[in-house]
Amino acid sequence: MKRWILGSLMALGVVVGGGVAAMAGDRPVVVELFTSQGCSACPPADALLNDLAKRGDVIALALHVDYWDYLGWKDVFGSPDNSERQRTYASVAGRRMVYTPQMVINGTDDVVGNRPKDVSALIKKHRGTRDYVDLKVMRQGNQLRITARAMDGLSGKLDIQLVELAPMSKVSITRGENAGGTFSYANVVLGMTELGEWDARRPLDVSRTVKGKGPFVVLIQRDGLGAIEAAQIVR
Repeated sequence: MKRWILGSLMALGVVVGGGVAAMAGDRPVVVELFTSQGCSACPPADALLNDLAKRGDVIALALHVDYWDYLGWKDVFGSPDNSERQRTYASVAGRRMVYTPQMVINGTDDVVGNRPKDVSALIKKHRGTRDYVDLKVMRQGNQLRITARAMDGLSGKLDIQLVELAPMSKVSITRGENAGGTFSYANVVLGMTELGEWDARRPLDVSRTVKGKGPFVVLIQRDGLGAIEAAQIVR
């Protein structure tokens, strides 16, 4: 995974002090589904993510992996970058294996993606956690402005990631384990770009030119694919 530091992110403004922690549940919960069109167990998880994408308290992301392509169908959205992100999550959690369908909740908890009750329980758990970042993302045409400040209790460096989505896509699968089916996919991740590192001791104010219609998601995540501390979707 490529990483770099934008100097402009590290030298903005003065040190933030005296912030008050945001109310629990103010931020949406980020649900990342690692899925594949070549996985017979994945369609129920894809359907569940479609439902989650309609909720205002959830940011649902479909990350299609490429490691099942050899089974007879090449996932049209499959990406080695998504596979690598999933493997990194597994490594951070001390696991040797990856699987589909897997949902990762706010970067810290994972669950089998076709188990709605377990997914709902984790979303509820994260809705009740304290917020540590006040994030605002504004879009005007192809320009995004990202501002953020840390609340009391947050320190260290965090990664800023920009995610481009396809809001809804329909695919007819003709080979492999799901042959003969036509499936709908919400919030497919088309690309994920690291904008740099943010030192939480200082306020963040950065602009970015984007291509494509979007929508776009900004994630602020602990260094090394740790907890997602803030997220916002803009359309």
